[in-house]
Amino acid sequence: MKALFGSIGTALRAIGATAARAVGVACIATAFVAGGLASGPARAQANAIESVSSVQQGSTTWLRIQLKNAPTVAPVGFSVSNPPRVAFDFVDTANVSGHNSIELPQGDVRSVAIVQSGERSRVVLNLKRPMSYQTSIDANSIVVALEPAPSAAATAQPATTYSFAKPDDTQREHALRDIDFRRGKEGEGRVVVDLSDPGVGVDIRQQGQSVVVDFIGTKLPENLRRRLDVSDFGTPVRTVRAFQQGENTRLVIEPQGQWEHNAYQSDTQFVVEVKPVREDPNRLVAGTQPGYKGERLSLNFQNVDVRALLQVIADFTNLNIVTSDSVQGSLTLRLKDVPWDQALAIILDSKGLDMRKNGNVIMVAPREEIAAKEKLDLESRAQISDIEPLRTETFQLNYQKAEALQKLLADDKQRVLSKRGSVVIDQRTNKVFVQDTPTRLEEVRKVIAQIDIPVRQVLIEARIVEADDRFSRNLGVRLGFNRINASAGSTLGRASVSGNLQGVHDLTPLPGGAGSGGTLLPNTNFVNLPAAAISGTDPATFAVSLFSSDLTRFLNLELSALEADQRGKVVSSPRVLTADQGTAVIEQGTELPYQQATSSGATSIQFRKANLKLEVTPQITPEGNVILEVQVNRDAVGILTPAGFAIDTRRVQTQVLVENGGTVVIGGIYEQFERNQVNKVPLLGDIPVIGHAFKNNSRTNNRAELLVFLTPRVVTDTALAR
Repeated sequence: MKALFGSIGTALRAIGATAARAVGVACIATAFVAGGLASGPARAQANAIESVSSVQQGSTTWLRIQLKNAPTVAPVGFSVSNPPRVAFDFVDTANVSGHNSIELPQGDVRSVAIVQSGERSRVVLNLKRPMSYQTSIDANSIVVALEPAPSAAATAQPATTYSFAKPDDTQREHALRDIDFRRGKEGEGRVVVDLSDPGVGVDIRQQGQSVVVDFIGTKLPENLRRRLDVSDFGTPVRTVRAFQQGENTRLVIEPQGQWEHNAYQSDTQFVVEVKPVREDPNRLVAGTQPGYKGERLSLNFQNVDVRALLQVIADFTNLNIVTSDSVQGSLTLRLKDVPWDQALAIILDSKGLDMRKNGNVIMVAPREEIAAKEKLDLESRAQISDIEPLRTETFQLNYQKAEALQKLLADDKQRVLSKRGSVVIDQRTNKVFVQDTPTRLEEVRKVIAQIDIPVRQVLIEARIVEADDRFSRNLGVRLGFNRINASAGSTLGRASVSGNLQGVHDLTPLPGGAGSGGTLLPNTNFVNLPAAAISGTDPATFAVSLFSSDLTRFLNLELSALEADQRGKVVSSPRVLTADQGTAVIEQGTELPYQQATSSGATSIQFRKANLKLEVTPQITPEGNVILEVQVNRDAVGILTPAGFAIDTRRVQTQVLVENGGTVVIGGIYEQFERNQVNKVPLLGDIPVIGHAFKNNSRTNNRAELLVFLTPRVVTDTALAR
């Protein structure tokens, strides 16, 4: 019986190794096509790959690729984050090692695959975990030094952060140069990011129905902070958004439908590829289901022991699986080309089993057994927390107020402290004293690290433009006629009429040469329609008087006209700097006094404001845009009334989303006042040409426009230092 089980185990391990090699070759072929290496006619290459070997020294894995001739330059390499792989392209090089897949016994390299296409060969390193690499030339060999990627604690990022940097690239200033989108031959969408150097750390993960890529410690230029709508390309990708997220740059890819993604890096070019998943009704498992990211394998067993199946998966994934003694039974299954983690989930669900993972160790047991064990652990922890000794720790706050933190930690709806914990503050030194268990103190430390940070500031500039164009024209006339019957023997000298037609004056010299005589005739106007004054300016007049030779009949005509053209512009530009989600007010103007009666009958002096005022509350979004709740007032002193001065009010209040540094028009008022007024003598004023002597005209055309512009700018620490 023991020999029988040993034979079954040997057969299962052989099947698992064969499936692993098949999966590796399939992935290599896919990467080879994605890299753009087309196959061509075979010919004698200048160099050849003879062997691949590895050795482990501490945490560094040294890989030696032996070539036939000494290479002149190191091969071009790129990295894939999920699953972790490193690939090298050898130009004009053949594969004479005699193997397409090489299993390595030690180190972090699980296996090496060599694929030749035309005049090129690609060497793919299947890694056990994300690694950074560095290549060098040693005689006829290429030496690759593989080291573990920086941990999450070192980069202050989640544990999924992968670094493709060389060891000497960690001190460089990282930035993104360009972001482009392309469509592949099979309808896949490729987001191509041009990096400043290959040492940029990348964190790529799937959040819901989006792919989020964080470039660690990388700056994003202003011209690349945008949203790309790529739905017209006919790929699963709808939009691509790039924005600054603190010290990092975040790229959010939003696909639609059924899709799967892959990422790889070649020198300074990082590519995220989103492929559509086409459903096949003839297959039991169509495509890659969301949530399963393992390498694919095929299993075909009949009445096989569950423990043996778990051993196959352990050999395929190089994970440590611990099986409980209560795991029993056999299983018949046929799985083809499915992720290994999905296959493991199917095996566990079919037998009512569950698993818990700790590092690279997986424990498998019945659900009831795991639930009972976890319940016992929780009860033990609760009992320990009740008797665990308390510690007191002091936290110095830099930006947050101690009183606000106290309310947050002691909130009854979501307490951070345990039921035995307490918190007191010292407002003078802005310190917080927390007493609790060590575990809860660590939680308090994490909370403080997240909220005790400097608040970003926003500079808001408002521009209020008032423009007016006023035009007025007045035309008027005075017309008078008089007839005098002169008595016999009377003597009349020459007479003239003054410019304002107030009367006819006698110009005959008085006896003794004492000057001319007085007014002989009073004002004789019977049509008195002069032009009105405009803005306190009297119109210009032109008078004509016609009289007979004997000065007995007079015809008086006076024309008055005035035209005024006024153009003006007022530009007000208030600016204010405030913190994120903080309200700021800036105003300038005049306070007008007025009397107000009280209930007792006495009067008191009150004041009303006629000023320019900007009140705004900004909110910075994660994408770097700014949401503004703004109120702008532009008041001015108006006309004088019996009760006091009137106030001309111009006010706009709104909420608007504006990009950083962008300008938006939040409001505008356009007014046009046009009036034509005619005063005339009935019937006579309607006579053509002559009728103008019996009427006056007044024309007014005033236009006024008010525009309010708003420009927010997020102020960086560098700008504040200047």
